[in-house]
Amino acid sequence: MNIERFELEFWLNPLDDKAKYNFGSSCCKPVTVSEMLDLTGTDQEAFFREIESMSLHYGYFEGMPRLKQAIAGLYTQAVTPEMVLCVHGGTGANSIVCQALCEPGNNVVCILPSYQQHYSIPEALGCEVRIFNCGAGEEYSVDLNKVRAMVDQNTKMICLTNPGNPTGYTFTKAELEELTDMARETGAYIVSDEIYRGLSTEYMYSICDLYEKGIVTSSTSKVFSSAGTRVGWIVTRDLSIKDALMNLRSYNSICEGPINELIAAIILEKKEIFYERNRKIVEEAREILHQWLKGQPHLRLACNSMGPTSYIYYDFDIPAQQFAEDLLARKDVLVCQGGCFQQDKSFRIGYGFGDVEYFKSGLARLGEYLAELEQ
Repeated sequence: MNIERFELEFWLNPLDDKAKYNFGSSCCKPVTVSEMLDLTGTDQEAFFREIESMSLHYGYFEGMPRLKQAIAGLYTQAVTPEMVLCVHGGTGANSIVCQALCEPGNNVVCILPSYQQHYSIPEALGCEVRIFNCGAGEEYSVDLNKVRAMVDQNTKMICLTNPGNPTGYTFTKAELEELTDMARETGAYIVSDEIYRGLSTEYMYSICDLYEKGIVTSSTSKVFSSAGTRVGWIVTRDLSIKDALMNLRSYNSICEGPINELIAAIILEKKEIFYERNRKIVEEAREILHQWLKGQPHLRLACNSMGPTSYIYYDFDIPAQQFAEDLLARKDVLVCQGGCFQQDKSFRIGYGFGDVEYFKSGLARLGEYLAELEQ
């Protein structure tokens, strides 16, 4: 398949361990197995006895029942375990959904900036991709009237990340309902990558709560501090597409590892503990970022974030990749350059790592770099 290079992964992965101040990650502070057991109040001896007795044969083909129940519990009562399919990570979820639904003759409406899978995979599969770019104007905004104008009878799906990657923008219930109305008019699906969902003090509405043809993709990677489990999921109330999803999953990974699914189930059963832990981490760091930005006249925050990252535009006449490369070379600070998200003169900054002094020191280095650009 001829597909565009995955810019974010090609940018971040080779540099992940190269910077003293790594603000590229979008995960909340990861836990060790021991920390996970302590946080959730799980009996360690019982946990390891269960693992010792596990068969190393194939796992559950739709996902461990305990895990599917825990995933369903992340949403309202509209979602049941039958509507959950466990897959290999959030990237596996996005890939499977796109491959199951997209084909030549369809179009896909994608709200940018977003995660590249949502537009590059449909394009590679022969779909027309229609882009609404929230970052194209002076101020970041989601103009749903312009999105509606892109939707027609050939629209297979509307794709978004909620909260946004990279911006952290969170759609209100009213905005999700408006998107639902426009999708329902033509029978389009709404695919919502909700991997950053859950860090608000209020319930964050999911597309699968509100729309019978809503499809959620997510995983334990970000707000559940366990990217290494590679446990993801697809949720949809439209069971008519379940066979297609299962078929693509069979080509993709067959099943997931039962040890990983057990860990994920324990974490999701205690979701509020992880929400509270990671909410505190990101809120403290985000406030530090906001205060620091008050002294940076050349930077503009895209929007208020409800995730572990924020997105920043700058007014220097320097391309995004060059800005990030120079920042890394001169100040040992790594950020995600805007080209990873089809944006110019901008970058994503992550702050979910849980070390305030580290973050302040890195911001000071970033401030030094900006001051040098003024000279």
